[in-house]
Amino acid sequence: MATISSLGIGSGLDLTGLLDQLESAENAKLTPISQQRKSYETKISAFGLLENALDKVRDAAAALSDAGAFAGVKTSLSGDAVSLTASEETPVGNYDIAVTQRAKSSSIATLGVPDREASLGAGSVDITLGNGDSISVSVDEADSSLEDIRDAINDADGGVVASIVNDGSGTPHRLVLSSTQTGTDAEIDSVTFGAGSFGDVLVLDGDTAVSAENAKLTVNGITIESQSNRVEGAIQGVTLDLDETGETTLEVTRDTAGIEKKIEAFVDAYNDFQGSLSDLTAFNSDSGVGGVLQGNSTVRGIESSLRNLVGGSLESEAFSSLDDLGFKLEIDGTLTLDEEKVEDLVANRLGELTDFFAGVDESDGFADRFESAIGQMTEEGGLLENATSGLETSIESTEQRYERVEAQIASTIERYRTQFSQLDSLIAQMNSTSTYLTQQFDALSAQLEQ
Repeated sequence: MATISSLGIGSGLDLTGLLDQLESAENAKLTPISQQRKSYETKISAFGLLENALDKVRDAAAALSDAGAFAGVKTSLSGDAVSLTASEETPVGNYDIAVTQRAKSSSIATLGVPDREASLGAGSVDITLGNGDSISVSVDEADSSLEDIRDAINDADGGVVASIVNDGSGTPHRLVLSSTQTGTDAEIDSVTFGAGSFGDVLVLDGDTAVSAENAKLTVNGITIESQSNRVEGAIQGVTLDLDETGETTLEVTRDTAGIEKKIEAFVDAYNDFQGSLSDLTAFNSDSGVGGVLQGNSTVRGIESSLRNLVGGSLESEAFSSLDDLGFKLEIDGTLTLDEEKVEDLVANRLGELTDFFAGVDESDGFADRFESAIGQMTEEGGLLENATSGLETSIESTEQRYERVEAQIASTIERYRTQFSQLDSLIAQMNSTSTYLTQQFDALSAQLEQ
């Protein structure tokens, strides 16, 4: 049988078009598999959105689970003598601060030498500080210039830094020694140049000596002395930086607005979660289309758990539920907040409010329980991971089924192609035979007519 290189050439039939239609019809078997895989992927994305919303609720709850969250303070300074940082341990109150002296470091210079790079001869330098610490360095003759001596002292890293100053005189180059820290403990108490060589050249200039001083200040009349201009502990939880001498008044007040903001942030995060939940599970009666996670058992379990926490009771001496604090659980699952009531509680019953959210001693508060419950949903091995793992397994199974069906379709189309090719060849042969017979009959007829 003759071989047909292109379908339809031999028969004149549109076998290629027919094969394309059959292939399209076969490929339709892949559509529901693709749609199923897409639905699984959509659900995984939806669970990701839900997890993100839950993480934000958890973070907001965590911000209320520590008693320190309710101990925030804000500070106000009048005067420029100090700047400060305050921690949650800072007690509320007013503090009058008077800085009478800032701490400073000590320094002293030598008499000058004409050439800072010329060798001065081997020798040693011994320096003693006010706290008893000492530095001892030696140089040999080959490395005994003023610059070499400076570098040797700096390399010792012993609380003294050396530099060279040019005073513009005939012997202009002076070695200047300065303590790296302020205060009398870091005072350069003595400097001894070893006898001989540069010890005979370098001589201290007593007129350049600058004495170290401690910082002096008073806080509410209490005299305080500090080795540095950064003073810690003078006021509990406060670090003072003494910028200049003068008087400053510090006012420390409870940051009630910050506390209220943390509570409002929890409500906002919870309501955002409820909004996401509603979008993913709602049913549109007009279109007849439900949300991606409508009816999902995992979602129902999460929603039920959080509603029970929000609407449930908690053993507390002052409050038993969120409702006592001005929280109201609405029909749609969201929370509304009586801001005036919360403001009053923060101002007048802060301790009891702290106990409710953060707990007392080893007992978990409301925020602790909320944070823990969401952790069981979002952490490794939790509800959401189990749900998405199941969907990922389904996707893998769907992909395998897609590949099997795709292979079956390819095999079927190839079988059709072979059959069509055979048909094309057969029809071509029959057409050839028909043409030959017609020619023979025509020739025979012509002979008979003669």
